[in-house]
Amino acid sequence: MNYNEIEFTLNGKKVGPTKVPEGTMMIAFLHEYLNLTGTKFGCGAGICHACVILEKTMTGHNTHRTCITGVAAFNGMELTTIEGHARIDVKTQEMTLHPVQQAFIENFSFQCGWCTSGFVNEAVGYYEELKKTPIAKEQLRESIEASLGEHVCRCTGYVKYYEAMETLILSQPELIK
Repeated sequence: MNYNEIEFTLNGKKVGPTKVPEGTMMIAFLHEYLNLTGTKFGCGAGICHACVILEKTMTGHNTHRTCITGVAAFNGMELTTIEGHARIDVKTQEMTLHPVQQAFIENFSFQCGWCTSGFVNEAVGYYEELKKTPIAKEQLRESIEASLGEHVCRCTGYVKYYEAMETLILSQPELIK
């Protein structure tokens, strides 16, 4: 059996260097090697985007589908899964959700929750981009749909995800130009 040696940063922590069997998909690595099961396996063909994780780049964020991408492709990257967005205060042990997570909860955006990790990761990337490049208010709905539009929700909960993002963005004037 052939192996790939991998090393990357995941949720702020260094992973590796470690050897992983060649052809191991990233979602399998997350679940089986790291016990991070929040990223969901949906279609297995890269269509539903339930398995999306975030890559931090020099210029912003990219999303990657982990069910069709081998773990070796992530070598050297800085990545975030659904488990990496909330913050825990070291002193008080209180958890603070990312504003996108909080907005999804407050707007009852998900039903079964299978697609939620993909939606959250995509939406966090979009939200963080708006901090750097605000959007015109009249373009907001179309922009949200373009950002989240490739994600498949088996329960047809799209509207609530989109509404949560619109409410969140409109509540922060610095994200609108």
